[in-house]
Amino acid sequence: MLKKMEAALGLLRRMPPKQSETALSALLSLLPQHSSDLLSQVDLPLQVLRDAESRKDFILCEYNRDADSYRSPWSNKYHPPLEDALYPSSELRKLEVEANDIFAIYRDQYYEGGISSVYMWEDDNEGFVACFLIKKDGSKSGHGRRGCLEEGAWDAIHVIQVGPEEEEMAQYCLTSTIMLSLTTDDEPSGKFGLSGSIRRQMKMELAVAEGHLCNMGRMIEELEGKLRNSLDQVYFGKTREMVCTLRPPAEIVQMRLPDS
Repeated sequence: MLKKMEAALGLLRRMPPKQSETALSALLSLLPQHSSDLLSQVDLPLQVLRDAESRKDFILCEYNRDADSYRSPWSNKYHPPLEDALYPSSELRKLEVEANDIFAIYRDQYYEGGISSVYMWEDDNEGFVACFLIKKDGSKSGHGRRGCLEEGAWDAIHVIQVGPEEEEMAQYCLTSTIMLSLTTDDEPSGKFGLSGSIRRQMKMELAVAEGHLCNMGRMIEELEGKLRNSLDQVYFGKTREMVCTLRPPAEIVQMRLPDS
């Protein structure tokens, strides 16, 4: 049974993000006994919902879901309304509101648009967990300011487990996942698609003198920078290498031609 689970997770890791939801649905029908494990360990492309009260969009994920309703970080209300729903404590909610305001600035500076949401909740170890989400639509009709792709999506999921404070120190465990998909279609190069995902983890013990948000922000900024570099080297770098090998530019072909 363990091998089946490992094979399923390995398959999902290799699927393009645009097809991961279809693949997950098929695996859930094949392995119903592993449904909870699959749903908790597999990241799907992020969806967006409009909060009519605050007039802002927010991101849907497993971390703000209760039954079939999703909690907005702006109004702290579930959509659709839900009785006996789960909410963060008043102290954690205050930190969540501050984190959403700060992360919106981070998103605007690094992504030049897009949608962000931050959710927090208590865990069983006297600490808490925070989830920072960013969704950027880079298509021509998207919400980015430089949309020039036929289709394009960047989904970033950062989940940080924060341990209880001990002697003014705290343990942080950050797990970050980036899902990227893009499609171009123009006359010179034709139609081209690229998609993939990458996940990394970082653990640190930091002083809490400046506050949890400062520590979490620095960790997200550092790890997200490393993930962007990895995507550039692995996906774009290897793609350029393969394309230039199979279809070298005209100037390189001319250099290779023997002198007549």
